[in-house]
Amino acid sequence: MSTGTFTLPLPRWEDSTVVVEPPGSEPGAWAGAPSSVVADGHVYLAYRLRLPIGEGRGISNVVARSADGLEFTPVAEVGKDRFGAESLERPALVRTPDGRWRLYVSAATPGTKHWRVELLEAATPEGLADAPARTVLAGDETVAVKDPVLHHDRFGWHLWASVHPLESWDDADRMTTWYATSPDGVHWTWRGTVLTGRPGEWDARGVRVSSVRVDGDEVTAAYDGRATAGENWEERTGVARGTRLADGSFGELTAEGEPVGSPHAPYGLRYLSLVTLPDGRERIYYEATRADGAHDLRTELA
Repeated sequence: MSTGTFTLPLPRWEDSTVVVEPPGSEPGAWAGAPSSVVADGHVYLAYRLRLPIGEGRGISNVVARSADGLEFTPVAEVGKDRFGAESLERPALVRTPDGRWRLYVSAATPGTKHWRVELLEAATPEGLADAPARTVLAGDETVAVKDPVLHHDRFGWHLWASVHPLESWDDADRMTTWYATSPDGVHWTWRGTVLTGRPGEWDARGVRVSSVRVDGDEVTAAYDGRATAGENWEERTGVARGTRLADGSFGELTAEGEPVGSPHAPYGLRYLSLVTLPDGRERIYYEATRADGAHDLRTELA
């Protein structure tokens, strides 16, 4: 079992700053689903822009750069049409050990509840805009796979992904978190389900890991959860912990504590991403519901 000797900071909201505004001012218009990386003295942030259902849904993934973690300049953007997708969800931005850049893109198959993950790779963040795409997490007729979170260490590549069942159209919003390993970050082996919703709890309907922190053989994860289908798109953020197994992979995660949410109904606060800045401080990015029902992308120092 995890000893819980280290923590993962959660948002406090009061000291947060909006870094990306949504492309509209109504519910369903979102800027968020961030994935952050610190490299070469800058903060790089990948995020999703979304319009309401019927007006475009997830229209693009953007990669932006900042010197201070607050003011960002877009350097690459990929739209949903490039993937033949009905919508795009959270991207995962990664700098590989050899210095290359990867963007893992979650793409929705039109007319279905199916999702898959496509990989773009380039020598620079700017090069991601035109990099060729290849499918790395295909899903199948029984499950949709999206929103990967990645970690690399001496044991190889690790991935936590949101997986949705496709047996029933009405139940496809349910989600669990599956875990996979890889020697190269491209070819993945599923290891099983590591986090599920808890009956009667705030996360009963579904759980999605959004960020991980690894300290030796311990992993602490931020995750999104919801109690009902009606809370879809308005998940709150909680914490779960796990440990490394003998083969170097990670095992099941155990949820703990209560979630945090936006002060604005319906209280969504999700997709937390954590980075350590060049000066050693930590900064968190997250998507949250604002007073008019839209979602903006916020940041604060941990």
